[in-house]
Amino acid sequence: MGTHFLFRVNHITIYTIICSHTLTQPSLYFSSLLNTHPPNTMAFLLPLLTFFMLTISSLTNGQPSPGFYPSSKIPTIPFNQAYRSLWGSQHQRFEQNSLVLWLDKSSGSGFKSQRPYQSGYFGTAIKLHPGYTAGVITSFYLSNNEDHPGNHDEVDIEFLGTTFGKPYTLQTNVYIRGSGDGNIIGREEKIHLWFDPTKGFHNYAILWSPIEIIFFVDDVPIRRYPRKSDATFPLRPMYIYGSIWDASSWATENGRYKADYRYQPFYARYNNFKIGGCAANSTASCRPPSGSPARTGGLSRQQVAAMLWVQKNYKVYDYCRDPKRDHTQTPEC
Repeated sequence: MGTHFLFRVNHITIYTIICSHTLTQPSLYFSSLLNTHPPNTMAFLLPLLTFFMLTISSLTNGQPSPGFYPSSKIPTIPFNQAYRSLWGSQHQRFEQNSLVLWLDKSSGSGFKSQRPYQSGYFGTAIKLHPGYTAGVITSFYLSNNEDHPGNHDEVDIEFLGTTFGKPYTLQTNVYIRGSGDGNIIGREEKIHLWFDPTKGFHNYAILWSPIEIIFFVDDVPIRRYPRKSDATFPLRPMYIYGSIWDASSWATENGRYKADYRYQPFYARYNNFKIGGCAANSTASCRPPSGSPARTGGLSRQQVAAMLWVQKNYKVYDYCRDPKRDHTQTPEC
């Protein structure tokens, strides 16, 4: 389905359907008009083309096309083949091919991959709980906290619960060698989403390679964290985790709003699990999937444009731009 326009100019009927790809390259949609009608007609057409372009601009609240879809390259894997329950098993069930976790006053719940990985593409589709969810964290992340307590690495996708009428915040974060332990040095970026994550499942993924970490939402890259030095990049194997838990002390507007168990239980639904990468015991020749058309990593121009669109329109916090932070602790900024 698209947006339909019907006009008659100089006895010529212009009927066009603006489809999703028109939003990223609208000029292609009208090139035939420019090439097939005489100059006197174009005097009338040009103002209408301007109108179309402005209308398209007003419709571009949807996600842009990244031009490359890494999730399509990785097969879906059944939960029980790759993961196991870690805690709160009494708050887990399978429902319509989805794993359902929930939080109530007694407990939250979490799962963990059966093996650690040294690099790879890790994804899942998540549907979030609607309504009042302040203080509640729904997460999908990499960590080696159990192997290196007090000195661990971590790569996070976290959904920070919200209050009525306000959008969820998606937080990405990277901890390196204990920066998430004790005196916490986070590398947080926060965005709002261009869709309602409570209405359906959307795909979220982390691509961790020896040169970079890229976070994806529905295959749109939202953040790229390059390896600028060994000191600012996680290099030790990590497991994959998912969980729902109470983080009232900080999750929603820096802890201003707490979890309210009058609205319990709070659900998180996961499906479409994807793992493509190198297990911790893989040979040195193992290479993780690429997040772009180039096998060498990085992002294509179209992917960069899509990422910049997200950051321009939806980013609400960047640790590198926080004047209250001590940036001697985050030299990558």
